[in-house]
Amino acid sequence: MIRSHGRYEYSNIQSRPTYEWPNGTRLAVYVAINVEAFSFGEGKGAAIAPPEQANSHSIYSWRDYGNRVGYWRLMDLFDEFDIPIEAQMNTSIYDVAPDIPGRMRARGDEILGHGVTNSDIQEGLSEADEAAYITEVTKTITEQEGKAPTGWMSPWLSNSAVTPDLLQEAGYKYFMDWTSDDQPIWMKTRNGRILSMPYPIENNDTRGIVWYGYTSEAFSDMIIDGFDEMLEQSEGQPLVCPISLHPFVVGRPYRIRQLRRALKHIAEHRDKIWLTRPGEICSHIESLPAGVVPGS
Repeated sequence: MIRSHGRYEYSNIQSRPTYEWPNGTRLAVYVAINVEAFSFGEGKGAAIAPPEQANSHSIYSWRDYGNRVGYWRLMDLFDEFDIPIEAQMNTSIYDVAPDIPGRMRARGDEILGHGVTNSDIQEGLSEADEAAYITEVTKTITEQEGKAPTGWMSPWLSNSAVTPDLLQEAGYKYFMDWTSDDQPIWMKTRNGRILSMPYPIENNDTRGIVWYGYTSEAFSDMIIDGFDEMLEQSEGQPLVCPISLHPFVVGRPYRIRQLRRALKHIAEHRDKIWLTRPGEICSHIESLPAGVVPGS
């Protein structure tokens, strides 16, 4: 037998019970924006540069463009098409760019736990240190937003073997570190369960554009093609179509031009989908009877 993680059992998506989203549709779409802060001259760099230049001034400032310019252009674009968003946000943003969470707060958008800075990773901490880290992030968001976050995504998806356990014990309802399904599924933890929310590894601008080298047009085509195909597939079962964006990547003017085309296409199908945020998806999943969602 091969080694197993023991978090969930195999489940064929075509064999599962069918359900609908709250508005009677079967395709939930959410847009995730990664709002991140970086330490100057240290920590993890970016794949746009050779390894020896990962912490150069030019790369630091390339990423800082996202908070200074890209974020604001993207938010205007979301307003243009009335698109709700969810942000996995480093808590350092409260110190370095406090008007960023203010813009999301005014829109009623959702903020996830996403560590302190994306210059560091979560994996490799001792269990006690990781628990303290999660507690620190949760406390900061709760104090700033007046309520605790219900979802989490580890910086760089750098979760450990006990991250699901620690998140569930800290009160989190779902997390986005595992990417094994197009439906939310319940994962086992040592003291209960936590929902695994679909999150895109490839329909993600840092990977698609920076790592894989797709053009802005090709990346937008990928968003549209994925959406169109999942809209057809959702006739058979409920699905989640997630889109992940980073202001320092797709927030550039020439990329926003192509992204606008993709978001316009999605908005034109608004009556056929549930355009939402992952926290609302989680709440709906929690309301379903036992046996409907894998792991329940």
